Amino acid sequence: MTLGLGLLQERDKRAKWHGIPTLLQKLYESSHPNSDLSHAHSFLKVLSSQLSMEAMSFVTEDRKTAQESTFPNTYTFDLFGGVDVSLTFFVLNSVSVTVNDDLVKDCLSVLYNCCICTEGVTKSLAARDDFVLFLFTLMTNKKTFLQTATLIEDILGVKKEMIQLEGIPNLSGLVQSFDQQQLANFCRILSVTISEPDVGNDDKHTLLAKNAQQKRNASPSRAEVNQVTLLNIPGFIERLCKLATRKVSEATGANFLQELEDWYTWLDNALVLDALMQMATEEAEQSSTESSDESSLATSPLRHRLPQSMKIVHEIMYKVEVLYVLCVLLMGRQRNQVHKMLAEFRLIPGLNNLFEKLIWRKYTASNHVVHGQNENCDCSPEISFKIQFLRLLQSFSDHHENKYLLLNSQELNELSAISMKANIPEVEALVNTDRSLVCDGKKGLLTRILTVMKREPPDSSFRFWQARAVESFLRGATSYADQMFLLKRGLLEHILFCIIDSGCTSRDVLQSYFDLLGELMKFNIDAFKRFNKYVNTPEKFQTFLTQINSSLVDSNMLVRCIVLSLDRFESQTEDVKVVEVLSECCLLSYMARVENRLSFLFRLINIINVQTLTQENVSCLNTSLVILMLARRKAKLPFYLNALREKEYAEKYPGCLLNNFHNLLRFWQRHYLNKDKDSTCLENVSKIYCPKPNFDLPQYTLFY
Repeated sequence: MTLGLGLLQERDKRAKWHGIPTLLQKLYESSHPNSDLSHAHSFLKVLSSQLSMEAMSFVTEDRKTAQESTFPNTYTFDLFGGVDVSLTFFVLNSVSVTVNDDLVKDCLSVLYNCCICTEGVTKSLAARDDFVLFLFTLMTNKKTFLQTATLIEDILGVKKEMIQLEGIPNLSGLVQSFDQQQLANFCRILSVTISEPDVGNDDKHTLLAKNAQQKRNASPSRAEVNQVTLLNIPGFIERLCKLATRKVSEATGANFLQELEDWYTWLDNALVLDALMQMATEEAEQSSTESSDESSLATSPLRHRLPQSMKIVHEIMYKVEVLYVLCVLLMGRQRNQVHKMLAEFRLIPGLNNLFEKLIWRKYTASNHVVHGQNENCDCSPEISFKIQFLRLLQSFSDHHENKYLLLNSQELNELSAISMKANIPEVEALVNTDRSLVCDGKKGLLTRILTVMKREPPDSSFRFWQARAVESFLRGATSYADQMFLLKRGLLEHILFCIIDSGCTSRDVLQSYFDLLGELMKFNIDAFKRFNKYVNTPEKFQTFLTQINSSLVDSNMLVRCIVLSLDRFESQTEDVKVVEVLSECCLLSYMARVENRLSFLFRLINIINVQTLTQENVSCLNTSLVILMLARRKAKLPFYLNALREKEYAEKYPGCLLNNFHNLLRFWQRHYLNKDKDSTCLENVSKIYCPKPNFDLPQYTLFY
């Protein structure tokens, strides 16, 4: 900034800097408390305009890598220290009582647009903790809230260390001051602060690495601390529940979907959408004061067409953020506290009331897109909304007694009737369910999900999440009434159709259906009878086996279910129905043959080792253990171990199976037997109960 003005202007013309260095010099000279802010603001406006044009170009060109040749104004701005100059001017003057909102907006605009187009600027700002906290203080101003929130969101997205929410001055008062729309916007920021960072390295996702990391980090992570901070804000969860379940105006007309899609293609994010809605509202107010001619207002595209479509897109996009925050909190250490509040504030009945009108609208049922299962998947707002809704239900139902809130009163009565007819006691969680908190209407949420699942195309990615949501309802201690409730609605036949007859090739979808089928059939003789009725030809059964054998990592949970169920049924030979199904069911007969169980055992042990164990494939280890533990009960363990040894010699690789399994078993002991929650879950789902381990005693090596 020490160059002479004349020399700078001359160089400016040759280099085509468009006067940016001169403007920055003048802005720098105005960066003191007693400067003429109106004069300085005029420089800032010009800079903001120049950078905004390039930022819009960047957004509409699918966020290509920013380069000097592509965005010369932004590059020049950064080259001459524009970020530092703007920050100095911004921080010095934003607290002044004479500063107007437009000046603050332009300062924020300059910084945000520079972040969009220039690599490294966002990271530079993220490294300044004092500036990040300073931005949060600006959120109290409703007129600059959107611009501030947009900049904070981008900065936190690249920040190396997660920000601590408790460090934000008066966070509780700040959040409580937000109106509902601001709180919805704020959820986009919160989603970054309460989620554990993705390490991005597959090696670090192994159970070995996770166990080592847990030993190093015994104290709660920053994300966990931030979750507790949010839960301590009075009324926070209640307001999120209201946001998640509030109704929205419905759009009509054949062109609505195309209009919605057109808008989404160029809207950078939901905050831009909010700004456009604000502009539309302001124009509406201005038009109404300037003219009372209703016909002219009706023909205005901005007044007539956009707001209706934008309201729906807007509501969908923010519900995604709200549901994501609730989902993360449900999976955290304070799960029971969150569960209690979500039930109390009637989140589930509220979502049930929105299901057909917004979440799964009939006229969007044919809009199927196959995409990945990552929660950050870059897909349309409606697809993201549906997936996040299903992920929330999965987290809500999984191993928790509140799962019965997904039903309505009539469906709860049906469960009671099933238990009474089978002469078995009702599940305690069902008896304790508060009927005032369950779903309203003719159908509960669980039944609605089953209905839409049957309409999906075979390879639709929605099937994965739908199956996961339904499976979570069944997970935990097996409930005969829950299974029969779903069997009566044709779920088993639908799953078998998808696996055998639909031509589905998606491994994710097939895995989700194998897992769901396992939970649906486990220990249930009626389910195996239904299976045999559907799989009524050798060709169908062979197709089913082919699907299972194509990937044991995907299907081993079903294999485990069959093995456990067979063991249970073989001890119930006094029951005529059980004996009949045992003699007729092709699936049970197949698994009863020792050579088939050994074949599964060989492959399950061979596809994993301690170094490659992850949360995805550790189930293969648990399934192989179940096969051997049941063999031990029947005094056949030596036979199985000898079979493993013979397999080794046949493969001309002595020790490959037994040594690998021994290492896996030792790891299993360390990983599970000192974790009450994990080991209890395994005991409940398998009905195999183990004594607490004493690693000094030989018998607790289980097999060796």
